[in-house]
Amino acid sequence: MAFYYSEPSHTFNEYLLVPGYSSSECMTQNVSLKTPITKFKRGEEPAISMNIPLVSAIMQAVSGEKLAIALAQEGGIAFIYGSQTIEDEANMVRRVKNHKAGFVPSDSNIRPDQTLADVLALKEQTGHSTVAVTEDGTSNGKLVGIVTSRDYRVSRMDPQTPVSEFMIPFENLIYGTEETTLKEANDIIWDNKINNLPIIDSEGRLKYFVFRKDYDFHKSNPLELLDSSKRYVVGAGINTRDYAERVPALIEAGADILCIDSSEGFSEWQSRTIEYIRKTYGDTVKVGAGNVVDAEGFRFLADAGADFIKIGIGGGSICITREQKGIGRGQATAVQEVAKARDEYFEETGIYIPICADGGIVQDYHITLALAMGADFVMLGRYFARFDESPSNKVIINGNYMKEYWGEGSARARNWQRYDMGGASKLSFEEGVDSYVPYAGSLHDNVGLSLNKVRSTMCNCGALSIPELQKNAKITLVSATSIIEGGAHDVLLKDNSAYTTNR
Repeated sequence: MAFYYSEPSHTFNEYLLVPGYSSSECMTQNVSLKTPITKFKRGEEPAISMNIPLVSAIMQAVSGEKLAIALAQEGGIAFIYGSQTIEDEANMVRRVKNHKAGFVPSDSNIRPDQTLADVLALKEQTGHSTVAVTEDGTSNGKLVGIVTSRDYRVSRMDPQTPVSEFMIPFENLIYGTEETTLKEANDIIWDNKINNLPIIDSEGRLKYFVFRKDYDFHKSNPLELLDSSKRYVVGAGINTRDYAERVPALIEAGADILCIDSSEGFSEWQSRTIEYIRKTYGDTVKVGAGNVVDAEGFRFLADAGADFIKIGIGGGSICITREQKGIGRGQATAVQEVAKARDEYFEETGIYIPICADGGIVQDYHITLALAMGADFVMLGRYFARFDESPSNKVIINGNYMKEYWGEGSARARNWQRYDMGGASKLSFEEGVDSYVPYAGSLHDNVGLSLNKVRSTMCNCGALSIPELQKNAKITLVSATSIIEGGAHDVLLKDNSAYTTNR
């Protein structure tokens, strides 16, 4: 007969953390959220660590190049979605790696023969007050001048005035070259009391801008995740079908870490994919695998050679796998069992394999619970889909700004490779939905708020690091009545804006 678990599986919403002793050192500014993302041997350091325990889901509506840059600036890693052509995914990775920290490609460009009206229309479109004037109006054309908001007065100028008549001409510009370092560029900006510095190549073509305002941004973001060449760290998704072609292209493009994007990881297809990577690249290419929900699945992928292992089936906000197929497990229970298996594997082999809670994160405090239960980091989809930097469109629904959000198993994405069981090359039925999520603004502001909550809760538990939290946390299962008690109740709320579900 079938095997029956003696206890029901639970979600994060059914647990609370119990406060522990907090010393005078337990202040949020003293909390470190650094965490490993690749396996390592006892006494050694992991090849890749993150400064915050957040990675973005491998989804079309989530992980594009803009979000990858923004998340790396905060200290996390985005995994560029793999449900696109190999060439397109490699180019996305390449653009992230070519985006030097502090060096910004120009996305407001105009020709000298265009007019003030064109400048105003461009400013309305992009929101940027600095416009590069290039010969052909492209971001990498030959630089002939710059227009800032101080170079024209709308009330006193004819809208048809050519840009060439009021721009700052090239001969009057202060600029840097491709050899100029970020420190040198910032020194030039400060010494010359200018707000921006164009960077050009040997032929005078525009490459980047360095902005005065970005100096403060980088100073206030010490957790930026950079590789040894000061480039942003970025991940990329792969599948179990075309890995022999996709993996080499992504590695050539500069991907720092890969992850097999699959709804279920306890399969021969994943072991074959990892085996190919190990035979071709040894341990130099880092690859995560999953998803699993129990100790047996973890052990399978650990023995196969995965660098990290993802946990979770059916718990995502747009996932309907449990409804369609009746498989999965409550995410909290899955994390607890896999974390125990990870620790046993570490004691047995001396190799620590980080685990990732993927799905089931509804509230910010669920991140802290997942970490306390043993996860080294969490993967978020809906959370990141709400931000300016996600690839999806911002639309107005019933008078409210929303962002489009769809699952990889939806008819829109048709990512059949993610659900591949070796059959026909098609999506037989949907395992995800097409939906909207409330627009939430910039990634920077929201991630900062969420992680402040995590740090504050860790202080309540007397922990200044994730390993300390996992060692010292006290966790209690709560009743349905306790869950109701935990929210606002028996009062008439004046403003519901502070009492909404984040995800």
